[in-house]
Amino acid sequence: MKTDDFDYDLPKELIAQTPLKNRSASKMMTLDKETGKYEDKCFTDLIDYLNEGDTLVLNDTKVIPARIIGHKPDTGAVIEVLMLKDLGDDVWECLTKPAKRIKEGAIVKFSDELSCECIYVGEDGIRHYKFIYNGILLEILDKLGDMPLPPYITEKLDDKDRYQTVYAKNPGSAAAPTAGLHFTKEVLDKIKEKGVNVAYVTLHVGLGTFRPVSVDDVTKHDMHSEYYEMSEEVADLLNKARDKGNRIIAVGTTSTRVLESVADETGHFKKASGNTKIFIYPGYKFKGIDALLTNFHLPKSTLIMLISALAGKENVLNAYNHAVEEKYRFFSFGDCMFIK
Repeated sequence: MKTDDFDYDLPKELIAQTPLKNRSASKMMTLDKETGKYEDKCFTDLIDYLNEGDTLVLNDTKVIPARIIGHKPDTGAVIEVLMLKDLGDDVWECLTKPAKRIKEGAIVKFSDELSCECIYVGEDGIRHYKFIYNGILLEILDKLGDMPLPPYITEKLDDKDRYQTVYAKNPGSAAAPTAGLHFTKEVLDKIKEKGVNVAYVTLHVGLGTFRPVSVDDVTKHDMHSEYYEMSEEVADLLNKARDKGNRIIAVGTTSTRVLESVADETGHFKKASGNTKIFIYPGYKFKGIDALLTNFHLPKSTLIMLISALAGKENVLNAYNHAVEEKYRFFSFGDCMFIK
């Protein structure tokens, strides 16, 4: 299976640069994973496709303003650090630019309140830093940091909250779980009023969001690791849905990664937390989810491979080509697809 098999042509102007004024105003394509039939709808039509007893699973991670600019006190060189993953004890895995200037022991100063020391040099710009600060780290980042928007977004984000879901709760992500950006509190209330259960898991989105698949053979790709949590309460709710024959519907590939990491062979769940490197591509048998709401993904990415595993590569690429023809908005601030 070749990485090039998951390529498609995308005009640059279809990459959404800014969020819509109204979160829930996006277009939504529905895709039948069995037949490949697709239809053009609106995101708010999602409610019509949900049934009483379904459980909708969302990722409640919160993006931290993790892009910080500092300098080396000894040379004055400007250094950009993107905090990707909390390794514990104030040590973070980070992307660094320009990385060649940072060796083990190097200090980067961001303000009088915050600096860090490099304690490990990895490949492809990865460094581990021990952060030194006065006060509460997240509060300092709120003042100093910028939202770590993906590299394909070049416009400035006026409102930090627009790269955050309305239900974001647990800080730790380097990128938003973007399928969730469409939801408003009003839409969630209407979903609950229909008798649909709404459950939350956590997965802190990390390095993989910024890394394309660089190998020709899909099976040789080294998947990134991301921290996840599922509570006992959510596991019990999902198990009841499974036993009653009701659907479990993931919002986003990040929620999918949690559900598929935790589900056993019978499709049941238990309280769990840890790091997952699950890599889902065609041939994978889903155990945890029955349907998926997701955005439109980058060509040749692990995310388009995941949805191809669920709906079939040909079905997905046909739908994507239609989305291009109909000028859907792509990627993080773009439109969405409901795979049913």
